[in-house]
Amino acid sequence: MVQSIAVCGAGTMGAGIAQVAAFSGHNTVLFDIQQAGLDRARAQIEKSLQGAVDKGKLTAEVRAATLERIRYVATIEDCVADVIIEAIVERITAKTALFSQLAAINTPETLFATNTSSLSVTEIAAALPVNPSRVVGMHFFNPAHLMKLVEVVSGKETSPEAAESIFQLALKMGKTPVRVKDSPGFIVNRVARHYYLEAMHLAEQGNTDFSTIDQLLESAGFKMGPFALMDLIGNDINLAVTQSLYDAFQQAPRFKPNVLQEKRVQEGKLGRKTGLGFYRYEQ
Repeated sequence: MVQSIAVCGAGTMGAGIAQVAAFSGHNTVLFDIQQAGLDRARAQIEKSLQGAVDKGKLTAEVRAATLERIRYVATIEDCVADVIIEAIVERITAKTALFSQLAAINTPETLFATNTSSLSVTEIAAALPVNPSRVVGMHFFNPAHLMKLVEVVSGKETSPEAAESIFQLALKMGKTPVRVKDSPGFIVNRVARHYYLEAMHLAEQGNTDFSTIDQLLESAGFKMGPFALMDLIGNDINLAVTQSLYDAFQQAPRFKPNVLQEKRVQEGKLGRKTGLGFYRYEQ
């Protein structure tokens, strides 16, 4: 039974996953090498939980208990748990390096869950020095504390037992997990690329503006329009996923990254986390 969880990476996604983990009763460690990132994550989680209290969806006692179950750490040696969930930069070298470090200080039974959006779980697992069968994809969606779907991805070496444990963990977190094979973009990001790319193509042609496109899609039933969602995810992260699929599908034109997003990433306009992306935000 999973009792403790360590979440690595205190960005928007990592903070959301840590909140979900703690809320579902798990002792949770949130790790980041940057103290500023941990401070922002703490503020994000506290604000989110307080918002739920203010709306009558949560009691003050449950909020307090959830916060008590989260420990914020900047030292990797504190990341010892039954399950490790990484939510760091979308680069395979960074993810494999992190898992290799953590494998050295955790037990052989610790499960390693990668929140990758599009990278190969099989390749990430291959770099684990001991027992690669315990590496599983556990892909949440932003905002992680609200979005129900979680993709549970099995690589070639992933054991059925490891995949089932992560599936059951997602259920305990109140999520709706789906079992997915290891393929470029899995299910959601392979389909969702065109939600973003077609929207940017329309805006690039001057047919309409970002806000109008977002409003139209939200009126059609989407929780967030593509430009607001890219700003929430982070334009750097969203672009990295698009580039990954573009490369995985041999530069198929339908996955070609858009210059509107490329330029924003080059200029450091990453979205909410920088205060400026497709929209401007109060810091």
